[in-house]
Formats: sequence, C-alpha cells, structure tokens
Amino acid sequence: MNNLIVLPMVIPLLIGVFLVFFRSHIIFQRVLTVLALIINAIVSGYILHTIQSEGIISLDFGGWLPPFGILFVADSFAMLLVTTTNIIAVICVLFAMNTIGEKREKLYFYSFVLLLIAGVNGSFLTGDIFNLFVTFEVMLLASYALITLGGSKRQLQESIKYLTVNVVSSSLFLIAIAYLYGLVGSLNMAHIASRIAEIGQTPILTVVSLVFLIVFSLKSALLLYQWLPGSYSTPPTAVAALFGALLTKVGVYALFRVFSLLFHHEPQITHTVIGIMAGLTIIGGCIGALAYTNIRQIVSYNVVIAIGFILVGLATMSTTAIEGAIYYLIHDMFVKALLFLLAGTIIYVANSESLGEISGLIRNYPALGWMFFITVLSLTGIPPLSGFIGKILVGQGAIETGSYILFALAFLSGLVVLYSLLRVFMNCFWGETIISEEEEVPLSKKVLFPSVLLVITTFALGIGAEGLAPYVKDAALTLTNPSIYIDAILTK
Repeated sequence: MNNLIVLPMVIPLLIGVFLVFFRSHIIFQRVLTVLALIINAIVSGYILHTIQSEGIISLDFGGWLPPFGILFVADSFAMLLVTTTNIIAVICVLFAMNTIGEKREKLYFYSFVLLLIAGVNGSFLTGDIFNLFVTFEVMLLASYALITLGGSKRQLQESIKYLTVNVVSSSLFLIAIAYLYGLVGSLNMAHIASRIAEIGQTPILTVVSLVFLIVFSLKSALLLYQWLPGSYSTPPTAVAALFGALLTKVGVYALFRVFSLLFHHEPQITHTVIGIMAGLTIIGGCIGALAYTNIRQIVSYNVVIAIGFILVGLATMSTTAIEGAIYYLIHDMFVKALLFLLAGTIIYVANSESLGEISGLIRNYPALGWMFFITVLSLTGIPPLSGFIGKILVGQGAIETGSYILFALAFLSGLVVLYSLLRVFMNCFWGETIISEEEEVPLSKKVLFPSVLLVITTFALGIGAEGLAPYVKDAALTLTNPSIYIDAILTK
C-alpha cells in the first residue's frame, strides 16, 4: 500500500519524459496525457480514503528509515491537494486540446504540463525539506517553459520577471535549508519538528523561520505578489488556469506545513507576521482588482486576494479557521481554474482584454455569461456554492481568536471580489452587443465543456460539503497537532 503514494509524482514524470519522443503524434500525446492524469486522480482519491482508516502513510526510499533517508508522506492535507491537483489538470488539458493550437502542442506542451503536475504533487507529498526544494524546482522548470511557450514579446518580458523572482526565492530557500540543517542536524521534517520541540525555538531558529516565510511568500504571492499579475496574464488560457489554480497553492501548502509543524512555538512572532502580511495582501489585491480595467489583470489580482484570505486561517491558528482555510483552498483551486478559463474565453470571442471594448456578449454566448455569473457568486461565498463554508469557518475562527481586523479585512475582501467581477460581468455581457451575427466567433461545446465540469464541481463541493468534512477535519487535526505527524513518521 505504501508504495502507491509515489505514483502521483512518478506517473506524470515518466509519461512526460516518454512523450518527448512523440512530438509529432498529437493525438497520442493527448490521449496518454489525459489517461495518465485520470489514473493519477483515481490513485490519489484511493490513498486519501485509505488514510481515514489506516492513518498517515509514509514511504522510505531505499529502505533508509527516518531520519536518514528521503521519504514521501501522505496525510489528509497533502492528499486532498494532490487529488484536487490531478482533477484540475485533467480539466485544463481537455480545454487545451481545443484551444492551445497544434504549434504549441508540438513544442512539448503535454510533457511540460505533466512535469509541472509531477512537481506539484511531489511538493505536497515530500516529508524532507531539501526534497521540497527539489520538487519545487521540477515544478518551476516546467512553468518556465510553459510561460514562454509560443514566444510572444509580452510573454518573454513577463517571463524574465517570473524567472528572476523564482531564482532569488530558490537561492534564499537553499540558504534557509543550510542554516536549519546546521542548527538541528536533520532534513526530515518530522525529525526537525521533534528536535525543535526538544531544544525550543531559539531566537536564531525564529530568524531562520522568517527567512522561510520570505521564501514561501515569494512563491505563494503573500504580500510579495508584484510579479504575479503580469506573469499570469500572458500565457495561453489553459496554462494561465493551471498557474492560477496550482502554483501559488504550493507555496501556501508549504507555509501551512512549515509553520504548523516546525515553527509553531513562537506564534506571537511568526504567526503575527503572517497575519500582518495576509492583511496587507488582501488590501493590495483589492486595490489592484478595483484599479484595472484589463480582464486578465482583474482576474490575477483576485488570485492575490484569495491567498491573503486563506492565510488568515494560518495566522489565527485555530482549528476552526484551519478547517475553513482548507475548505477554501480546495474551493479556490477549482474556481480559480474556472475563472481563468472563462476570462480567456471571453477575451477570445471579443478579441479584446479591455472592459471598455466589450459589451452585450450575453446575446451571442448566454451559456458563457451565466457560467461566469455563477463563478462570481462562488468566489464571493454565496451558498450553496463551494466558497460559502470556507468563508464562514475562517471568519468564525478569526472571531474566536480575537483577530477582528483580519476578520473585517476578510469580510470586506468578499465585497471587493463581488464588485470587481460583477463589473466584468456587467460590462462584458450586458449593454449593446458589439458582435453581429456575421462577426460572431464560433464557440464549440468542446471549449465550454471543461468549464461546465468546473461549474458542476463548485455546486458539488458546496452541496456535498458534509461528505468532504471527515477529510478536512482530519487534515486540520494533523496541522493543529504536530505530534500526530511526528509520531506517524518517527515511531515505526
């Protein structure tokens, strides 16, 4: 059973390399990519279900027992995100098949997507802090290729910023790992947590924790988000959807894991700083979402707002808020993918990114319009859609811990999200139509189908929240009780 937990990384990694040799066989690449991702999703779901009865599962590579070897660890938190990642990847690939173009498909598009998913899944599963750096780099190398795929001038300009930021953050990551290893003598996260608990979180360890905070803030767009709007607004729609749904969430996962497992002994310092950064991120994201009239920029700043909101849960560190953050994290991964797909489709049919140049699309594309409206409601947190339960629990947790400023910012951010996206909806879909019947761009059902799947998902997650509850509660329990994770790894 334990060997299964390596599959979510190994399957896309091997298939991605294999497809390099079939560059011209587009149909074969499409079929094999979708099959690999579907198998990945099924395996991930099975592991998630098994954890509920057998507890945390780990795999020690090469038979080297902790803390000496590299290991993968599957707990409910990691597997919820791995399962979500694979489902989103399937849907985005289905969209890409009909929109990305044969030219890009022949530039190893599917190989890079699979390598990206391998890196994301590996980041969620690793139990070794240095291996977390390695899997981050696998993910980032694939993203460097995907962000420049096609080679337009704007893509290349933004990719330089994206590359520079990630090279800096990766360098800081290595420095932080080196200092941490020098202080505790281990790279195994459970063993590091045990060592810190024994010796106490000394001032130097707190400084190291703040370096990790800077690293993961750069990767998750927590306060240090200035690179994100440009980088996420230039790639093809399918790639932007993958980026918006997955990449920053890996940084968010790392923040939750590191600051709930390793550096949770001085919350008056570390978690207070995270709370301040989360509040400022919400404010900055709201300003950007209100200031721009470019659809891609508005959507990108909504990603920033969500990052701040999710990390309010980590800052308060109450079980209720952590549960809400996990619910909202899963919801946001699905619905941000949907938002990027719909925004890209709007831009495609209108041939413009500016709100001032688009109107009246509801007459020509009613299904597109109403799906966008549902997305707006879901991101705002309107029941019975998926954003509701997460927002309620994060707000409740913030009140329980007396974090009233963060509660107010989180609540007001919902109003800004509603206004900024309703502005897109009202400008683009109502008013006088700009497209005559002769000029109407055909929009096939194949293009809309992935978005339909995601709309169904946001209803399913909202209505079926009770079915998801045992997994989320178990994930929150592990995050708020580090001894559960430590004992599962070190006491074998």
